[in-house]
Amino acid sequence: METLSRFFQAPAGSFFLFGPRGTGKTTFLSLAFPDALRLDLLSPEEHRSYLARPERLAELIAANPGRDTIVIDEIQKAPVLLDVVHKAMDSNPALRFILTGSSARKLRRSGVDLLAGRAIPTVMHPFLAAELGERFDLEENLKLGMIPLVLHAKEPARTLAGYVSIYLKEEVQEEGLVRNVGDFARFLEAMAFSHASQLNTAEIARECEVNRKTVEGYVSILEDLLLGFQLPVFSRRAKRVLIKHAKFYYFDCGVFRSVRPMGPLDRAEEAEGAALEGLVAQHLKAWTDYRGDRDSLFFWRTKSGLEVDFVIYGEDTFAAIEVKNGRRVAPKDTRSLREFASDYPEARTCLLYRGKDRIEVAGVLCIPCEEFLAALHPGQPLPVAVNGPVPASR
Repeated sequence: METLSRFFQAPAGSFFLFGPRGTGKTTFLSLAFPDALRLDLLSPEEHRSYLARPERLAELIAANPGRDTIVIDEIQKAPVLLDVVHKAMDSNPALRFILTGSSARKLRRSGVDLLAGRAIPTVMHPFLAAELGERFDLEENLKLGMIPLVLHAKEPARTLAGYVSIYLKEEVQEEGLVRNVGDFARFLEAMAFSHASQLNTAEIARECEVNRKTVEGYVSILEDLLLGFQLPVFSRRAKRVLIKHAKFYYFDCGVFRSVRPMGPLDRAEEAEGAALEGLVAQHLKAWTDYRGDRDSLFFWRTKSGLEVDFVIYGEDTFAAIEVKNGRRVAPKDTRSLREFASDYPEARTCLLYRGKDRIEVAGVLCIPCEEFLAALHPGQPLPVAVNGPVPASR
């Protein structure tokens, strides 16, 4: 697969570019900044050299006065370099630093506080369907996910299978983030059953036979490593009693499928439905992140059990989206959206499903999931047509 253009837009000044391994950070920067000075801290030799003498970075910059852009890959491997970067920024405002990393955890522990706001934090996500264009295949990508490293591989399935193992070895074990890597590996499997579901740390702790605080710490590590994220409940001007627990998603549906254990007691359609919802979640997360701070992503669930999978709320966006892993839609499938519309008539609502045609069911627009994802572009509004308020079904 040839190199594909990405929707990520680099800020004008210095910035951090975070993102899970294999999402294409280095490839993007190599193409966007071919003349930049470059340090690769994944190189053992460079890592040892700059860790031993961080001031070598200042010497490198001084020896190349005409090159004002400096890229440092995997900055969390040597947080001590941030002191040199900070000093260089103060002494020469024309310098532009681009600092990549797969985790901000170690940087925060270093006490530098991400250069005190001098560099904008940004995130690189897996591919969006619109970036793949005609190469996007809903059925195939539900299995393999959207990570560039996986999709570019000669053997994508085997590469995906080893992806989490790479993280466990290189990020968790080598950085000493957890005391027991075996417990953390079991936790990753247990979390797969919470993918696209409300997060119940007490239940996961019982299943993993560890205490709740340990699970909460593990969840924090997952988020710091950008392997997962949580969605809070949308509660603005709430008219009903809502639940409080957030929902959890792995950052990529392929990673979810690779860690989700399957056996005779597991229903394939349950994993398939969670994968589809996760695929939509990761697209919407990327869409909101790439647009800056204009929009936020939530879900909505009442104590009586009504739930809308996604609520997108921002300056010029208010939409509610439900995802159904089926090729047909019945009026009962649209009830939660209609109830949400009765509380928030200002919102656009739609249901995504596995069918091939746009249809309207009980006044709710239903869009083929593949069509919606293929049209999702951070430079454009959500591909959801306006539909008027719909009477609630009691």
